[in-house]
Amino acid sequence: MKNVILAITLTALAAMAAFGQAGDDIKKGEGYIGYSNGQVDTGLDSGSDVGDFFRDRANFHGFNVQGTYNFNRFLGVKGDVSGTYNKTRFSETFVDPGTGGTFTSSFDTNNSLYNFVGGVQLKDNSKSGTFKPFAHAMAGLAHARTKVRDVTCTPTLNCPVFEDSFSENALSGVFGGGLDIRVGDRFQIRAIQLDYNPIRFEGDTSHNVRIGAGIVF
Repeated sequence: MKNVILAITLTALAAMAAFGQAGDDIKKGEGYIGYSNGQVDTGLDSGSDVGDFFRDRANFHGFNVQGTYNFNRFLGVKGDVSGTYNKTRFSETFVDPGTGGTFTSSFDTNNSLYNFVGGVQLKDNSKSGTFKPFAHAMAGLAHARTKVRDVTCTPTLNCPVFEDSFSENALSGVFGGGLDIRVGDRFQIRAIQLDYNPIRFEGDTSHNVRIGAGIVF
């Protein structure tokens, strides 16, 4: 995994370093940095409408960095790194097998999800025009981690107190696009980016959505 992450990161950095290089009328390279919101699949399935889709997902917040090198006016190769984070407090009631009584255990989960992907982008890379819609398709690796912290129990007698962390690597894809708005020769505003982010964890696919906005330079 380290070699894949290094290759994608170097591709992104090389493209970002080249953003100032340009042909007569084509922007040869661009970088992007922005906010990323992850709607991460919880595994629940409460229904089939749009409201159910988002209700079955946890809200993550974080960042997205990209670098793109454009071969011509419309086609470029892109490297993409994103990280999103979530903290959730859980409270569950359990039966003590020794006494038959009940106790309530509460704990925090600090969750993080990273995507390291690369692929192609379709976009009008000319230096003219205001509105720049784009589409991209990328694949790579995801890294998910959960840390259990601040465990408390009521009552405290015979209460199991545990703190642990869990992590997993998986295949990841990012398929989507958005709209950039040109505000000068060197900068664009990414008004919206919307991606489908499937991740294959141990034979199951997590159907995630990634939403973002930021600055293209």
